[in-house]
Amino acid sequence: MAAKKSRKALGRGLGALLQDSETSNKKEQNEELVPASGDKASINEIPVEQIEVNPFQPRTHFDKEALEELAESIRIQGIIQPITVRKLSDDSYQLISGERRTQASKLAGLKAIPAYIRTADDQQMLEMALIENIQRENLNAIEIALSYQRLLTECDLKQEQLGDRVGKNRTTVNNYLRLLKLPPDIQLGLKEKKISMGHARAIINIDDIDKQLSVYKKTVADDLSVRKVEALVRDLVSGKSETKEKKESKELPHEVKSVQNKLSSHFGTKIGLKIDDKNKGEIKIPFLSKDDLNRILDILDVEL
Repeated sequence: MAAKKSRKALGRGLGALLQDSETSNKKEQNEELVPASGDKASINEIPVEQIEVNPFQPRTHFDKEALEELAESIRIQGIIQPITVRKLSDDSYQLISGERRTQASKLAGLKAIPAYIRTADDQQMLEMALIENIQRENLNAIEIALSYQRLLTECDLKQEQLGDRVGKNRTTVNNYLRLLKLPPDIQLGLKEKKISMGHARAIINIDDIDKQLSVYKKTVADDLSVRKVEALVRDLVSGKSETKEKKESKELPHEVKSVQNKLSSHFGTKIGLKIDDKNKGEIKIPFLSKDDLNRILDILDVEL
């Protein structure tokens, strides 16, 4: 099989919005996207009391313990990377990026904080806040999906433009957006990390909401792996009723049923096996997605 393509580098969307400044995406103080030190703009010390929160900030919850840890780091080392703001008046500024550092600076007792001052309208503020939010490593899949949706609707971007902004291809963007079609209980399960995006991507292939919820509850209760959920979903979307499957199973001779079970175990999915009186028949191997097809081809050692 061909090797998987390496992850596409992040696009230039945020850097372009920040007047083509370079960006940084490091952990802790460096994790939020800010202009690099080589930017032409000077760094200004701004009183923290003059800095307003970003009204377009898509993230409303910040882990208290993580903020305390960052505050302690700031007490010892100071601010490593300046925040980025826009000027509202002579004594009023609004955050573009750096809300965690600003909150942690207040906890650390700082009176002023280094900042780059930028010019940005409301549309740019929203887009920069959303893109910065998406590029964090600790977002759950629903948070990312909601940010994608807001970029499409509120920033009036097309999917191709959105992909360029966040450095993702259209398929990846679509996979996230599809998660928003799941019932609220399953979306909450994703947020709370009861299931992974792999689980959710399998469940979304079921059209019936009640069946989606049933598979979700079974996944959580039995701690099913993604592969087991994919197999369960394949059985549901194959179009066969449970009664028909039982009937076909009873009609198979014992030795043929044994072969069917072994094939199902080998391929990690319910294998369809038919055989007539002349020992002629067929084997069906269902798959859920392109990735699942590639998995089956790997097992068969088939190269394309």
